[in-house]
Amino acid sequence: MSAHNTATANPGPLGLCGFALTTWLLSLINNGTFSGDNVGLVLAMGFAFGGTAQMIAGMFEFSKGNTFGFTAFTSYGAFWWSFALFKVFFASTVSPEFIGWYLVVWGTFTLMMFIGTLTKPRALQAIFLALTITFYLLAAGDFTGNHAITHIGGNFGLLTAFLAFYLAAAEIINESFGRTVLPIGAPKA
Repeated sequence: MSAHNTATANPGPLGLCGFALTTWLLSLINNGTFSGDNVGLVLAMGFAFGGTAQMIAGMFEFSKGNTFGFTAFTSYGAFWWSFALFKVFFASTVSPEFIGWYLVVWGTFTLMMFIGTLTKPRALQAIFLALTITFYLLAAGDFTGNHAITHIGGNFGLLTAFLAFYLAAAEIINESFGRTVLPIGAPKA
Protein backbone atom coordinates (compact mmCIF):
# COMPACT_ATOMS: atom_id res chain seq x y z
CA MET A 1 0.00 0.00 0.00
CA SER A 2 1.47 3.37 -0.99
CA ALA A 3 1.54 6.33 1.35
CA HIS A 4 -1.00 9.03 0.59
CA ASN A 5 0.62 12.36 -0.26
CA THR A 6 -1.15 15.03 1.79
CA ALA A 7 0.95 17.93 0.50
CA THR A 8 -0.78 20.31 -1.87
CA ALA A 9 0.80 22.33 -4.62
CA ASN A 10 1.55 25.99 -4.05
CA PRO A 11 -1.05 27.97 -6.06
CA GLY A 12 0.90 31.20 -5.59
CA PRO A 13 3.08 31.02 -8.72
CA LEU A 14 0.02 30.42 -10.93
CA GLY A 15 -1.78 33.45 -9.51
CA LEU A 16 1.35 35.60 -9.61
CA CYS A 17 2.04 34.70 -13.26
CA GLY A 18 -1.58 35.38 -14.26
CA PHE A 19 -1.27 38.78 -12.62
CA ALA A 20 2.25 39.54 -13.88
CA LEU A 21 1.82 38.65 -17.54
CA THR A 22 -1.51 40.43 -17.93
CA THR A 23 -0.28 43.50 -16.02
CA TRP A 24 2.85 43.63 -18.21
CA LEU A 25 0.80 43.75 -21.41
CA LEU A 26 -1.59 46.44 -20.15
CA SER A 27 1.31 48.48 -18.80
CA LEU A 28 2.95 48.52 -22.24
CA ILE A 29 -0.17 50.36 -23.43
CA ASN A 30 -0.42 52.57 -20.35
CA ASN A 31 3.21 53.69 -20.66
CA GLY A 32 2.75 54.58 -24.34
CA THR A 33 4.92 51.83 -25.84
CA PHE A 34 1.88 50.50 -27.72
CA SER A 35 -1.37 52.20 -28.66
CA GLY A 36 -4.74 51.42 -27.13
CA ASP A 37 -5.64 49.62 -30.37
CA ASN A 38 -3.78 46.63 -28.91
CA VAL A 39 -6.03 46.29 -25.86
CA GLY A 40 -7.86 43.28 -27.36
CA LEU A 41 -4.95 41.01 -26.50
CA VAL A 42 -4.91 42.39 -22.96
CA LEU A 43 -8.63 41.64 -22.66
CA ALA A 44 -8.12 38.06 -23.82
CA MET A 45 -5.35 37.67 -21.23
CA GLY A 46 -7.56 39.39 -18.67
CA PHE A 47 -10.36 36.89 -19.12
CA ALA A 48 -8.19 33.78 -19.42
CA PHE A 49 -5.03 34.21 -17.36
CA GLY A 50 -5.26 37.40 -15.30
CA GLY A 51 -8.88 36.71 -14.38
CA THR A 52 -9.63 33.01 -14.41
CA ALA A 53 -6.23 31.61 -13.43
CA GLN A 54 -5.95 34.03 -10.51
CA MET A 55 -9.43 33.09 -9.30
CA ILE A 56 -8.50 29.41 -9.46
CA ALA A 57 -5.32 30.17 -7.50
CA GLY A 58 -7.43 32.07 -4.98
CA MET A 59 -9.74 29.10 -4.46
CA PHE A 60 -6.75 26.85 -3.82
CA GLU A 61 -5.34 29.41 -1.36
CA PHE A 62 -8.74 29.24 0.37
CA SER A 63 -8.48 25.47 0.69
CA LYS A 64 -5.01 25.92 2.24
CA GLY A 65 -6.42 28.37 4.79
CA ASN A 66 -4.44 31.33 3.39
CA THR A 67 -6.78 34.31 3.84
CA PHE A 68 -4.31 36.76 2.30
CA GLY A 69 -3.70 34.62 -0.83
CA PHE A 70 -7.41 33.87 -1.17
CA THR A 71 -8.37 37.54 -0.93
CA ALA A 72 -5.57 38.79 -3.18
CA PHE A 73 -5.86 36.31 -6.04
CA THR A 74 -9.66 36.19 -6.07
CA SER A 75 -9.92 39.98 -5.92
CA TYR A 76 -7.35 40.72 -8.62
CA GLY A 77 -8.85 37.96 -10.75
CA ALA A 78 -12.15 39.81 -10.40
CA PHE A 79 -10.34 43.05 -11.24
CA TRP A 80 -9.22 41.60 -14.59
CA TRP A 81 -12.71 40.30 -15.32
CA SER A 82 -14.25 43.66 -14.46
CA PHE A 83 -11.68 45.54 -16.54
CA ALA A 84 -12.19 43.29 -19.56
CA LEU A 85 -16.00 43.41 -19.29
CA PHE A 86 -15.86 47.19 -18.92
CA LYS A 87 -13.67 47.62 -22.01
CA VAL A 88 -15.80 45.24 -24.11
CA PHE A 89 -19.26 46.48 -23.12
CA PHE A 90 -19.25 49.82 -21.33
CA ALA A 91 -16.13 51.91 -21.98
CA SER A 92 -17.75 54.30 -24.45
CA THR A 93 -20.29 55.59 -21.90
CA VAL A 94 -18.12 56.05 -18.78
CA SER A 95 -16.38 59.34 -17.98
CA PRO A 96 -12.61 59.43 -17.37
CA GLU A 97 -13.29 60.83 -13.89
CA PHE A 98 -15.40 57.79 -12.97
CA ILE A 99 -12.68 55.50 -14.32
CA GLY A 100 -10.35 57.47 -12.05
CA TRP A 101 -12.53 56.55 -9.08
CA TYR A 102 -12.48 52.89 -10.15
CA LEU A 103 -8.69 53.07 -10.02
CA VAL A 104 -8.74 54.92 -6.67
CA VAL A 105 -10.85 52.22 -5.02
CA TRP A 106 -8.52 49.54 -6.38
CA GLY A 107 -5.54 51.55 -5.18
CA THR A 108 -7.08 51.82 -1.73
CA PHE A 109 -7.85 48.10 -1.64
CA THR A 110 -4.25 47.47 -2.68
CA LEU A 111 -2.97 49.78 0.06
CA MET A 112 -4.92 47.68 2.58
CA MET A 113 -3.38 44.54 1.12
CA PHE A 114 0.09 46.16 1.26
CA ILE A 115 -0.36 46.73 4.99
CA GLY A 116 -1.23 43.03 5.22
CA THR A 117 2.13 42.16 3.63
CA LEU A 118 4.22 43.83 6.33
CA THR A 119 4.70 40.47 8.09
CA LYS A 120 5.37 38.65 4.82
CA PRO A 121 8.39 38.36 2.49
CA ARG A 122 9.89 41.60 1.20
CA ALA A 123 9.28 40.54 -2.41
CA LEU A 124 5.53 40.42 -1.73
CA GLN A 125 5.67 43.79 0.02
CA ALA A 126 7.40 45.30 -3.03
CA ILE A 127 4.68 44.01 -5.37
CA PHE A 128 1.86 45.56 -3.35
CA LEU A 129 3.68 48.83 -2.79
CA ALA A 130 4.41 49.20 -6.51
CA LEU A 131 0.83 48.23 -7.40
CA THR A 132 -0.61 50.78 -4.97
CA ILE A 133 1.48 53.50 -6.60
CA THR A 134 0.47 52.23 -10.06
CA PHE A 135 -3.26 52.46 -9.34
CA TYR A 136 -3.01 55.95 -7.85
CA LEU A 137 -0.88 57.24 -10.75
CA LEU A 138 -3.29 55.80 -13.32
CA ALA A 139 -6.19 57.36 -11.41
CA ALA A 140 -4.42 60.74 -11.41
CA GLY A 141 -3.91 60.39 -15.16
CA ASP A 142 -7.64 59.83 -15.67
CA PHE A 143 -8.67 62.63 -13.32
CA THR A 144 -6.39 65.19 -15.00
CA GLY A 145 -6.29 63.90 -18.57
CA ASN A 146 -2.50 64.13 -18.31
CA HIS A 147 -1.01 61.32 -20.42
CA ALA A 148 2.44 61.84 -18.89
CA ILE A 149 1.05 60.74 -15.50
CA THR A 150 -0.59 57.71 -17.14
CA HIS A 151 2.73 56.84 -18.80
CA ILE A 152 4.50 56.99 -15.43
CA GLY A 153 1.74 54.77 -14.01
CA GLY A 154 2.37 52.36 -16.88
CA ASN A 155 6.05 52.24 -15.98
CA PHE A 156 5.17 51.47 -12.36
CA GLY A 157 2.86 48.76 -13.75
CA LEU A 158 5.82 47.23 -15.57
CA LEU A 159 7.80 47.28 -12.31
CA THR A 160 4.86 45.66 -10.50
CA ALA A 161 4.59 42.94 -13.16
CA PHE A 162 8.34 42.28 -13.01
CA LEU A 163 8.25 41.97 -9.21
CA ALA A 164 5.29 39.57 -9.34
CA PHE A 165 7.00 37.45 -11.98
CA TYR A 166 10.19 37.41 -9.89
CA LEU A 167 8.31 36.12 -6.84
CA ALA A 168 6.57 33.46 -8.96
CA ALA A 169 9.92 32.39 -10.41
CA ALA A 170 11.49 32.33 -6.93
CA GLU A 171 8.72 30.14 -5.54
CA ILE A 172 8.95 27.67 -8.43
CA ILE A 173 12.76 27.59 -8.69
CA ASN A 174 13.41 27.50 -4.93
CA GLU A 175 10.94 24.64 -4.51
CA SER A 176 12.43 22.75 -7.47
CA PHE A 177 15.98 23.04 -6.10
CA GLY A 178 14.97 22.54 -2.47
CA ARG A 179 16.94 25.62 -1.43
CA THR A 180 16.95 29.39 -1.90
CA VAL A 181 18.19 30.19 -5.40
CA LEU A 182 16.25 33.44 -5.77
CA PRO A 183 15.89 35.27 -2.43
CA ILE A 184 12.51 36.72 -1.47
CA GLY A 185 13.51 38.61 1.66
CA ALA A 186 11.75 36.43 4.20
CA PRO A 187 10.69 38.46 7.23
CA LYS A 188 12.68 38.04 10.43
CA ALA A 189 11.06 35.68 12.89
